[in-house]
Amino acid sequence: MMEIGYQLPPTPAKVIAKAQKERLAYIDFRIGFLGTISRNDLVTRFGIKGAAATRDITLYRELAPTNLRYDTKAKTYERSDLFSPLYDASSNQVLSALTHGFGSDFAGANRALISCETPMQMNRPSLSTLSVLTRAIHQDKVIRIDYHSLSSGKTTREIVPFVLVDNGLRWHIRSYDRKQSRFSDFVVTRISNPMIIDSPIGEHETRESDIQWNRILELELVPHPNLKHPETIEADYAMKNGVLNVKVRAAVAGYALRRWNVDCTQDHILKGPEYHLWLKNRPALYGVENLVIAPGYDQGDNQQF
Repeated sequence: MMEIGYQLPPTPAKVIAKAQKERLAYIDFRIGFLGTISRNDLVTRFGIKGAAATRDITLYRELAPTNLRYDTKAKTYERSDLFSPLYDASSNQVLSALTHGFGSDFAGANRALISCETPMQMNRPSLSTLSVLTRAIHQDKVIRIDYHSLSSGKTTREIVPFVLVDNGLRWHIRSYDRKQSRFSDFVVTRISNPMIIDSPIGEHETRESDIQWNRILELELVPHPNLKHPETIEADYAMKNGVLNVKVRAAVAGYALRRWNVDCTQDHILKGPEYHLWLKNRPALYGVENLVIAPGYDQGDNQQF
């Protein structure tokens, strides 16, 4: 769901309450991406009275006088040709709102605002497990968990989590693993019986000590040399001078390269319709630990740089 976190233009004559800011953002969003807004849209979405909805639309028109025009027959406001958004939302926020509903609350049944289809989520974390993990992250606590891994089966661990990460296929938490004495990624759906425990956290167990997490890589991605029309990929990714410069954390580089199907071989030898991108500056990967899942990675690559 789309979060409301942007500042409105200054309005010296008025102090706008947070609830009204959210409604103004909703007006801005609907006009920008659906093209219309009516009093009833606000009444239905926010449960306010018609008079309050009228005041919201009036204030929006004061802040953005060229954004709306009124259709007297349909009794609704439409997007004008001079529309300019008040809120600089990201494409991720907009797409999330269109596909899952608009708002930062759980009240009501938030549904997609337009017809759309998104990939099915095959592995869904247990909310009871997730709540323990997120509380531990937020409160800087240690957790005892049972963890099911492909290599070791079920083991009991004490971990110090500090961030929740979506790697494109599943959710995991980046944590210090006291059993292995190192920072690792733990897949949320493989965690059971999590319990927050009262245990002091050492400096070496904190986010600041995770070298892979704190190291930022600058990757140069280019259209795969085997493509017949590389300009199509340049347009796909809004490349500048044929290059897409991306910054990622070393701890998630392998996940990102796999998700984007980036050919990481020295001589761009991977073949297949899924490989649209090639990593031009492979030496940037020196010392990255999770490259085993990157397309075209070889176990000896880090020794060859």
